[in-house]
Amino acid sequence: MMEEDFKDDLEEKSEDKFSITTENLSVYFNEKPAIKDINLKVRNKSVTAIIGPSGCGKSTYLRSLNMMHELTPSATVYGSIKINNIDIEEFGVINLRKKVGMVFQKPNPFPTLSIYENVTSGLIYTGNYKKSRLDDIVEKCLTASGLWKEVKDRLKVSAMTLSGGQQQRLCIARTIAVNPDIILMDEPTSALDPISTTNIEELVYNLKKEYTIIIVTHNMQQAARVSDHTAFFYLGRLVEYSKTRTIFTNPKEKLTEEYVTGKFG
Repeated sequence: MMEEDFKDDLEEKSEDKFSITTENLSVYFNEKPAIKDINLKVRNKSVTAIIGPSGCGKSTYLRSLNMMHELTPSATVYGSIKINNIDIEEFGVINLRKKVGMVFQKPNPFPTLSIYENVTSGLIYTGNYKKSRLDDIVEKCLTASGLWKEVKDRLKVSAMTLSGGQQQRLCIARTIAVNPDIILMDEPTSALDPISTTNIEELVYNLKKEYTIIIVTHNMQQAARVSDHTAFFYLGRLVEYSKTRTIFTNPKEKLTEEYVTGKFG
């Protein structure tokens, strides 16, 4: 790996190039570290993949970015997390989650709500909407998530009538309806069939034009396909972060090379 390439990915040239900055970020559960001293800058309007073996801290890192650990009494978070150069503590939880949306491993549409109501639920919860614009927002978000043509004639039916892949795209539509800057995805295709997985991957590629995306994935082929940059975590630490092509073809660290070539994991 070229040293200048590595520096280009890690060093700051212009603050507005980075949507997320974590400095010395550590998360402990019951006083045991899950991640420790993570220093990472995530580029604006790009896809960053986080890879690593099970239990290495990928999801822990992801969930710290929108204060999900605040819901866990045993969790303690140290260090700094900045979104668009502002410390997340300054946003408060509700405002932070408007800016930083989350898509989970298993599709989780609200089961008692219709497709239409699922998309608008975040807007109605925050009160940040005009009723006259809801129809347009629903169409725009379902179109952006690649779902509009499939559901436009049944918006009032339960979201649970959709297939698993459709439900996951609905969750993405619900996420973007509140107009976030960042979308976090925690293994969003691990519960889906290959066709649905391909649909989600194409969606990720298209969404990066408007959003900064971080995707945790156990699938290295997926990381190579969808991401611009990749971070490799191991035992709670960030081992290497660089352009995806560098991580997979010419990593700097031997541990990274052993992982991406399948010697462990």
